[in-house]
Formats: sequence, structure tokens, C-alpha cells
Amino acid sequence: MREKKERLGDVLASDATLSRRDLLLAGTTLASAAVVTSLAPNQAIAQADPLPSWNAGVAKKGIADFVVRVTTPGESFVPITERIAVFDNDGTLWSEQPMYAQAYFLMHRIQALAPKHPEWRTQEPFASLINGDMQRAISLASEKDVAELMSLAHAGMTTDEFETIVTEWITTAKNPQTGRLFTEMVYQPMFELLTYLRANGFKTFIVSGGGIELMRPWTERVYGIPPEQVVGTSGGLEFELRNGTPVLLKLPELVHLDDEEGKPVGIQRHLGRRPIAAFGNSDGDLAMLQWTAAGRGPRFCLYVHHTDAEREWAYDRESHVGRLDKGLDEARARGWTVASMKDDWKVIYP
Repeated sequence: MREKKERLGDVLASDATLSRRDLLLAGTTLASAAVVTSLAPNQAIAQADPLPSWNAGVAKKGIADFVVRVTTPGESFVPITERIAVFDNDGTLWSEQPMYAQAYFLMHRIQALAPKHPEWRTQEPFASLINGDMQRAISLASEKDVAELMSLAHAGMTTDEFETIVTEWITTAKNPQTGRLFTEMVYQPMFELLTYLRANGFKTFIVSGGGIELMRPWTERVYGIPPEQVVGTSGGLEFELRNGTPVLLKLPELVHLDDEEGKPVGIQRHLGRRPIAAFGNSDGDLAMLQWTAAGRGPRFCLYVHHTDAEREWAYDRESHVGRLDKGLDEARARGWTVASMKDDWKVIYP
């Protein structure tokens, strides 16, 4: 038994996409250890239950059936190189209410920079952000406006300096309603799904409307997704020598808005390969799911539906944050999977 557990650690540790938390989840039972150590590229992991936080139902069965189909030799088999799964972040992998984490980071940075910009106190949405009125600030700014504000607020900073600021902030930043760290509000069922897919030869990517430089410093630690597998909204960058040292400077311009129709564009630019599985929670993810579903061969698309007001939040068609309206209708029309938080998830957070 001890030898099998040690071999499991060796096998999983050799996969750079798996974090220590993956090792703990995947190594919980001797049965799963025995299967993983003998895993061949064309086999799905036959764990007792690789998704223990999911209730039995259509969603869980659909995920498992899809993984078996694409990993079993035959007509539906998909080579490992083509097993690409893309995930939205906000509202799909962690909570996005009452406002996106990026918006709170923007408020944090605007408040820190405000003494150098006295003119902001009479300009919106700067004035509202300085006063801590997030709801008013967001009502005055679109998602594109927020992205442009992010670029403006960090212009002239090197990417290394920005990474340090983000890392320090995400370590202590808390959701204002729950009082929990943002990184503690990752969905346990989705983390299990990431682990399950990777154990079956999938490469998992984040494709988010959030800033790419804002996510990359922490996604590997939290999700096991390395920075090179993160696609997001991008600002301008410029190479410069500072006292003989090469640096990359952030520029005050929006290069790519990775939301709605921008998501398939971002996928093509960064991945160069169409995914076979896509997971989202809002209309902002609809184009990504459409792009994924339109490919040849087996495809799997899933919407996370926020239906649990007691354990998280309940919202869809009328929500200002994470609206799921057109996407919900299209999912039902196309037969995509819709996972209800209330009905399909035993737990929400770790």
C-alpha cells in the first residue's frame, strides 16, 4: 500500500499542471492510486468517485460520460494533444457577487493613487471609487470602461512591479459581504472537475474577461493552472532597458477585451486550437461555448447556474453581474448541460 501511494505522488508530481492540492485530492484512496499509477493515455480514470462534491444527476453523469467517450479508443476518441478545456473564471470557478474581484482591486489601486491625482475627486467613476461607492462606480462604467481604467491606473509600471502588487493584494483581499478571502471562495465542485479532467489528459485553460496580468500571479497556486494557460483582457506592453536591465512596461491602452465575442478571438490567438469542452456562467461566455460546440467530433458545454441564495447567490436573467439570459435559452435549445448550484452541488466552497 505504501509503495502504491508513493508511486502516485511520483506520477502526479511529474505533471506541472497539478498543484499540491491536486495531489491531496487525487491521492485520498488506494483505489484511485492504483488506477492512476497504471493510467494509459486512452483510459479514463475509474475512481470510486472523482467528483465527490457533485450530486448524482444529469450534470455529473454528462461530465463522466464525456470523459469516458473521448478517452476510450473508438470513433469518439480524442488524442491528448486535442483535449483542451476552457473555463471562465468569475462566477464559474469562484464567486463574482456582489461585484467582480477585479473591480475591488481597481478600487484599491485608485484609492492608493488618488493623492497623485487630485483631479479624480471630481471625475467619475474615479470619485465614486475613491469614496468606496462601488455600486455607483460600476453603474457609471461598462466592462470595457473598467478594463481601460485598469490600463490607465497601472501605466508606466513594470510587469514585475504589477505582479508584486497583485500578489500582496490577493493574499489578504476579502469579499465585502462574506468576509472570506476571494481565494477561499473557489467552488469545490469545479476544482474537482479541473483535477478530474487533467488526470484524464486534458489541458485546462482560464478564458476570462478579467485582466490577464491580474490573474496570472495566483491561478497556479489556487487552481493548478499555470500563467501560460490563462487568457484574459490585455493591455499594452513595451520593452525598455532601465539602467541596462530589460523590463516590460504596462501602457495606458486596451489591446484586447476578452469578453463575449472576444473570448473565441483570445482562444485562437493564445491556444491556436479549438477546445472540446467549455464551461461558463453568463452571457459573456456564450460565444466561447458556441465556438467550442461548433467544432467537429465530441463536444461538451456546461453553464454553472447560480440558483442557491442560501449558500451563495441566486441570479440569472436580471443580474447586473454575471447575467445569464441568452445563454440559458441557447443552452436549453442546444442541449448543453446546465448545472444548478442548489441541486447539483453538495457543497459550494472548500
